Amino acid sequence: MDKDVSAGSSTSTLGQLALGLTLLAFGLGSTGVIANVGATDASSLATWVGGVALFVCGVLALRGGDTRTGTAYAGLGAFWFTWGSGAGAQVSAEAMGLFLLLWALLALTLTAAASGGGLLGQGVYGLLFLALLLLAVASFADVSALGKAGGWVAAVAGLAAWYGATAELAGWPTLAGRGARADAAPAAG
Repeated sequence: MDKDVSAGSSTSTLGQLALGLTLLAFGLGSTGVIANVGATDASSLATWVGGVALFVCGVLALRGGDTRTGTAYAGLGAFWFTWGSGAGAQVSAEAMGLFLLLWALLALTLTAAASGGGLLGQGVYGLLFLALLLLAVASFADVSALGKAGGWVAAVAGLAAWYGATAELAGWPTLAGRGARADAAPAAG
């Protein structure tokens, strides 16, 4: 692949789909709303879609010069790959809480970095931060209701990310630009 070729918004859209589907599966699994489905049941999806696909999207975005998207997707890919690979492992509640809290800090950084990129993207990262924070506190304090609340917040973040990617592909309106493609040239003034 030529170094001058940019993946453009297709990388961003694929990354949003991967993030959305992974968050939705993880979130719904964390809520316990579906009988016999837990968060760890999403580990394969988290490893391959949330982990590998997001990481590859991040590397392609970085190669194309998009440091915000590249950092976000590569970082989130590392998170999902680590979580998916270790899901079901015997770790202390405190270790799990610390893991989630550290990754919540990444989500907080991404929320701040997305401030110029539209409300939808900033909302997804903000909800991800809140979900990870709730899940971390639930793990530290052993309060399952907080874990379920965190799962619902993650599911809503997943739906928002999925909608953003679907809207981009379908040309639907979004809070980020009324369905305008991210790689389209700005109108001449």
